[in-house]
Amino acid sequence: MNPAQLKKTTAKASCVTRKLRRRFDVTQSVITPSLLTWFEVIGYTVLLEPDIALGKHQIGRSSYSDVVLYQRLHSALQKINPTKPDGAIAAAIHQITCTESSDLLENNLRFHKLLTNGVEVEYLYNEEIVHDKVCLIDTSNLLNNDWLAIHPLTVVEGNYAHCPDVVVFINGLPLAVIVSIDPSNERAMFQAGYRQIQSYSQQIPKLFSYNILLVITCQNRARVGTLTSNWQEFLPWYTIDGEDFPPKGATELEVLIQGIFDKRRFLEQVLHFIVFDKNGIGISKKLLHRPFCTIPNSHKIFNH
Repeated sequence: MNPAQLKKTTAKASCVTRKLRRRFDVTQSVITPSLLTWFEVIGYTVLLEPDIALGKHQIGRSSYSDVVLYQRLHSALQKINPTKPDGAIAAAIHQITCTESSDLLENNLRFHKLLTNGVEVEYLYNEEIVHDKVCLIDTSNLLNNDWLAIHPLTVVEGNYAHCPDVVVFINGLPLAVIVSIDPSNERAMFQAGYRQIQSYSQQIPKLFSYNILLVITCQNRARVGTLTSNWQEFLPWYTIDGEDFPPKGATELEVLIQGIFDKRRFLEQVLHFIVFDKNGIGISKKLLHRPFCTIPNSHKIFNH
């Protein structure tokens, strides 16, 4: 790209961002740099949305209303399912991205089943209808999965737009959302982060149809929960490897990112520690907290 084209593209992207922020009152992020650093440490690609807007990185997102990164999803599914034809991959993506209900938790439960069990598809091959299954994640070879964190991510739905501080994508699917609270605000508490998440889920629900975990951070403090957790159920994480407590001086943020988002441990959370309870009242989604992970050792405390 020549300098004139770059200048024009930069001005266009800047103009779009200014217009979007004026229209929807989108605020600047208060995320701490260490959060992104820890994602890089555990092997994620970390991208900044301004760089994406300038065309420095291609993520397969055509508009602010897209919450699935189709290009990355397609590439990952081809890598994970090398023997499946394009028709099977296309059929799986169609099932993943179509909405069957106006209820967020119904959609979230349906997606979780697809994520953990695979997608049952049928497609035409050699003039015959073939029934097959497409896997969305590869638990045996972590390198076949695409690990990405974007800061921030502007999402527009209807008359609303929001910029969650970090959205974590696995194979192009937005499986986790991180909200950071401004520590300079005297009223900024974890309840404020919880209220922010509630606003997001109500106003841009399509992002949360794919959600596995929610994280609230305030400087070096951090809490994790699910779509149906109340704010008291957002808890810190007290171990990285699940077997021993972290060294003295480790922060809640460091331990939570490394303890939960480590690639193998994150897939274990997805497959074995997310439980849905569907009853006459509604759907409850829980992260099964292992006591060693969520109950602090009285002799070892975090350095905030």
